[in-house]
Order: sequence, then structure tokens, then C-alpha cells
Amino acid sequence: MAKAKRTLKWQRDPEGMRLRILEAAKQEFSAHGLAGARVDRIAAKAGANKRMLYYHVGNKDELYLAVLEGAYDKIRSEERGLDLEHLDPPEAIRRLIEFTWNYFLRNPEFLSLLQTENLARAKHLKRSAKVKSMHSPFVEMIRTVVRRGVASGDFQVAVDPVQLYISIAALCFFYLSNSATLSVIFGRDLLAKDAKDERLAHMVGLVLAALTGQSAALFEIAKTSKSRTAVAQTV
Repeated sequence: MAKAKRTLKWQRDPEGMRLRILEAAKQEFSAHGLAGARVDRIAAKAGANKRMLYYHVGNKDELYLAVLEGAYDKIRSEERGLDLEHLDPPEAIRRLIEFTWNYFLRNPEFLSLLQTENLARAKHLKRSAKVKSMHSPFVEMIRTVVRRGVASGDFQVAVDPVQLYISIAALCFFYLSNSATLSVIFGRDLLAKDAKDERLAHMVGLVLAALTGQSAALFEIAKTSKSRTAVAQTV
């Protein structure tokens, strides 16, 4: 009877338990990688045990894949809320860059998971039936912005949306994932607030210059001026 009651207790909120397990697993995999992650630690952090974990999600590999899929679903979901389709093309690209940069800053575990899966040559991601379907609408959203930009005369060329997004993500990812070594090499704290603001302005200027054919400095100056105006208005 006691055993049955315990079973009912942890099965009463299966979705809540699953979410707690996935959150604990995300932290464990991002901190220790797949090889170093321990199911016992994940279960303990989630307030569960191994039996609950296997019941709600599956074994370690299945749990890792569920975490990866959840990580991609989260960023794609937030990107859909950017409303890029209703912004002027240059502003839409600026917003996409700003979002990507700030998302990476807010979610360092996402970068860790990407690094872990790339070391595995995307072995687990290849088994996902969900990930590709998540990305098709996102690519089309960027394609639509680029085409509008060309039609309006804002952009000079209809660049491949996949290449454009990879370039944006790379500009953000490399800086953050290598900030420790780069800070030592160049003798500056690349994660100081001023340095991060400067980096964002540089990335916006660089990408918009490539799309519009105008000087990157124009966009960097515009970004800096906008930031200073916003600060002045709050004082």
C-alpha cells in the first residue's frame, strides 16, 4: 500500500516531473558534457530517482537528445516572437543580431550543449525527427526579410538565409566561447559591459554593411547614438 501511494505521488504531475528532470539534465550536460554527466546527479537535482527518470524520459542518451531538442525549441520559439516580418529589413536584421547575442549571453548552457554535440559530430542530433522541422520556418522568415530588403532597395543582394544566420551566430558564438583566451591574448576584458556593447555595435555594423553596401561605421555610430539617447531619456 505504501509503495502504491509513493508511486501515485510522483506520477500525479508527470509533466512537471519531466520538466524538472530536463532542467536538471540541461545543467548537468552543459557543465560536464555527455561523458561526464551522471544520471544520479540529474535525478537528485530534479528531486527524483533513476526509476522516475527512466519512466518520464528514458536512458541517458534519450535524456541528452531530449535536452538538445528542448534547447533548440526554446531559441526557435523566442525567435518567432521577434516579429521580423513586420519590421523594415535593416531593423529586422539588427533585431535578429541583438537577439542572438543576448540569447547566447543569457543562456551559456546552450553554447556548452552545442560544443558537446559538435565534438560528437552531431551523432545524437542526427537521430532527431524534430530539429529539422523547427528550422525550416526560421530560415523562411529570414529569407522573407532579405527579399523585402532587396525589393525595397535597402539590401544589394539576396544572400542565402542559412549563410546569413550562420554568419550572425558565428560572430556571436566565437567571441563568447573564446572570451577567456582572447581576453588574455589582447589584454582586455571582453566580457566587461563596455566591451560587450562595443562588440554588439560592431556585429550590427558589419552585417548591415555587407547587406547594404554602406560603411559599417555608419551603423555602428547609429547604434551608439541610439543607446546614448535611450540612456539620456531615462536620466
